[in-house]
Amino acid sequence: MTGAASGVAQYLARFGDQSIACNQYALAKLGVDRSHCFLKIEDYMILCVPFQFGFKRSLFLASLSKQELTFFQRYINGIVGLSIAFLPPGKKSSEPIKFFIRCTLSTIGPMKDRENVGLFVLDYKATPDDLVTMLGGYLENQERIKIQYEDYGASPIKITPDIAKMMGYNLYATITEPNANPKRIQVYSLSTKTLEHLEAAGSVVRPAGTSVAYQLYFKKFRVSAAGSIVSSGVLPQGLVRTKANLSLSPELVEIIDDYWYNFRMNPQANNPRENSRMDHH
Repeated sequence: MTGAASGVAQYLARFGDQSIACNQYALAKLGVDRSHCFLKIEDYMILCVPFQFGFKRSLFLASLSKQELTFFQRYINGIVGLSIAFLPPGKKSSEPIKFFIRCTLSTIGPMKDRENVGLFVLDYKATPDDLVTMLGGYLENQERIKIQYEDYGASPIKITPDIAKMMGYNLYATITEPNANPKRIQVYSLSTKTLEHLEAAGSVVRPAGTSVAYQLYFKKFRVSAAGSIVSSGVLPQGLVRTKANLSLSPELVEIIDDYWYNFRMNPQANNPRENSRMDHH
């Protein structure tokens, strides 16, 4: 077995039953070219976007009227073609990686809560090795991110102007509760698993356990993270100080990993007394 074939087999053994939800982060990391993603059903070419990638089955969305959805039902269990291109970040060549994959159209139906959007379920007749390698590499990287989420979670970083500059943080962040408008916050300290922030005098003191959503604006990403309030109270000067636990945000983990890497490379650029730090290997 060649090295490439061995790598493909290993990815299938490790991740063959897993799937990738195609959010903005995943699409960007995989380098999906959204202008080159089509379903070919007989003489029809349907522009579509990935909804979920798998190694044997994938789901795609397309803008279709009710009449068109009804029309394409006749092709269920038939052979269709998927044409898709990728330009992975960091790839030396500017030429995209293109695939034309023969598939069985397993099901087609309306997307729940999305008017005039159809959901196509495709089963690959055979999965190209290069596609297995791309999807496997992405999932392997996500495993590493989960480990970093745990490791860096124990090391909150105090956000000073200098630290913010080092992290590429634009000093703009918001908190949102269900059915409420976003409110501006000042991030006091941050890790992959925790966020501590300040709000103006008179702001609401949230009970422990309240579910919130955070958005933090960095040069590299606009980070969205789900949070749960741990504690909230009023400081003597009237400001409201809140601490929350954060769910895993791959974008935030990447930013904090970059920060600790730069810290290790140039510790003088930081003040170790201002930051709790643990060694990450």
